[in-house]
Amino acid sequence: MDLPDALGTATGLTCVVGAGGKKTTLYALADRLDRAVVTATVRIPIFDEEVAEVVVTDDPAAAAGRADRFPLGLVPEREREDRYRGYDPETVGDLAAAHDGPVLVKADGARTRWLKAPNDREPRIPRAADTVLPVASARIVGKPLTDERVHRPERVAAVTGREVGEEVRAADVAAVLASEEAGLKGVPEGATAIPVVNMVDDPELEAVGREIAEEVLARAPESVPRVALTRMVADDPVVAVVERS
Repeated sequence: MDLPDALGTATGLTCVVGAGGKKTTLYALADRLDRAVVTATVRIPIFDEEVAEVVVTDDPAAAAGRADRFPLGLVPEREREDRYRGYDPETVGDLAAAHDGPVLVKADGARTRWLKAPNDREPRIPRAADTVLPVASARIVGKPLTDERVHRPERVAAVTGREVGEEVRAADVAAVLASEEAGLKGVPEGATAIPVVNMVDDPELEAVGREIAEEVLARAPESVPRVALTRMVADDPVVAVVERS
């Protein structure tokens, strides 16, 4: 199964949330989809080298309509030398309605950590989203639940019932990905959520990823049809797809 099929992102509005590979997921998808637009509802690091062109505009729908180079990046403002600002979710929804191709959205931040739970203001997912991809890294299993590798460890602790500083287990990652207070927070009614366990770099991590995936499917609602295990930096990013039985 290729990456867009595994993640259900061949068309429509897709939002990527979580930690451990959001940006690489966005860029891997954009590289494999026809007429893809990459944008954000939160700050996003400079990504000009990941797309054919980045356009700074207050009217992203019109800019997408004029574009002839894809994948196209659309942002409202360069906030400083290392990052752009994002649009409000309603503007991104309007963009997706007007564009004749997939729209890929970074919808929260994680400061390069491997696992996260959102704060009260996150994620910023448009109501029109068709697909939401909550991401976590397989590498976090066995690491301590601290801010070195976890964004907002106290919130992850609240979701998992663990204490800050304890070792993260596969079941803890699954709890985050399957929780409506974390990985599934803000998923619109009618949208499909496909959790992504990334950084599955070797057979040992694949075994970890499969354990996470099975636990996610046991915990998550029926609207979560499968979990993808990925290595987004690889030429073929899909390691495995664990389907709901």
